[in-house]
Amino acid sequence: MDARLNYMAQPGAAKAVKHFISGARTLRDSTLPSVTQELVALRVSQINGCSGCIDMHTKEAAHAGETPLRLHLVAAWREATVFTEAERAALELAEEGTRVADAAGGVDDAVWERAAKHYDEEQLTALVVHIAFMNMVNRLNVITRQPAGDYEPGQIH
Repeated sequence: MDARLNYMAQPGAAKAVKHFISGARTLRDSTLPSVTQELVALRVSQINGCSGCIDMHTKEAAHAGETPLRLHLVAAWREATVFTEAERAALELAEEGTRVADAAGGVDDAVWERAAKHYDEEQLTALVVHIAFMNMVNRLNVITRQPAGDYEPGQIH
């Protein structure tokens, strides 16, 4: 499958994409645990059907030492016993933050409170921006049918 567009071939888009990626790198350096960032990126990408991001974040997480079991269970995190309470709160926030159109009212207060119980304000800020960033990138990739399967760990991260 070929992509509909090559963002990097268009000077304006290439510049914007480079800024987006730079912003994501800044988030990576936050105090939000990197494993949480990868799990959230994977879950948001699963919901949005972004094969390129699923490919990338599965490989990045595995490369960083994440277990195959946990990676396979991200889609069913509610029923899985392999995630910490903090990770579960982040995944729940990621789901509600991604499905805002389905969640008549956005993110529920109880969901926010569970996340706030596990993450300080700096981490919550990084988590919210990360969720929004992943939704943006997912949409860029899905709209233009960016292909998946060729990503190598460290290629963009």
